Amino acid sequence: MMEEAALCFPPVADRRTRVLILGSLPGARSLALSQYYGHPRNHFWPIAAGLTGIDLPALSYEDRLAGLLARRLGLWDVVAEAVRPGSLDQHLRAIRANSLGEFVAGLPELRAIGFNGTTASRIGRRQLEQDAGFADRTVALIDLPSTSPANTMPLSRKAELWRQLAAYIE
Repeated sequence: MMEEAALCFPPVADRRTRVLILGSLPGARSLALSQYYGHPRNHFWPIAAGLTGIDLPALSYEDRLAGLLARRLGLWDVVAEAVRPGSLDQHLRAIRANSLGEFVAGLPELRAIGFNGTTASRIGRRQLEQDAGFADRTVALIDLPSTSPANTMPLSRKAELWRQLAAYIE
């Protein structure tokens, strides 16, 4: 039996986006809910609340996304499509990456890209390095600890490391 490929969600960003957060590919729970970072134990929304000053976990999903955009934060994934049993990035295969260079070219105020985890960084950096147009941009590339529940680093430590994005939002 062939496993069905998982597809990423559309990007959440606009021309005012200053910081783009790139994950790898939504996990099984997020895909089932059709929501970025939908797993209730994922630390993304509490961490993003600290960056934005908005109580994002208390809001509806649509209002969470609007809150990110209002604070000039965007979301997307480095993987457009892949086969992955379960939610762990180590099981990703048959990967088709997103065209990151083309996408970020449409974000004129972009100052930084934060990679949510090592897989996102590895795939995303490779994509951007292959794009000649991106080399001309002055955009910080920042590796961040994964917000996934599979990463057992305490929330307080993850949030501390993610706070470095705040300097690029202002």
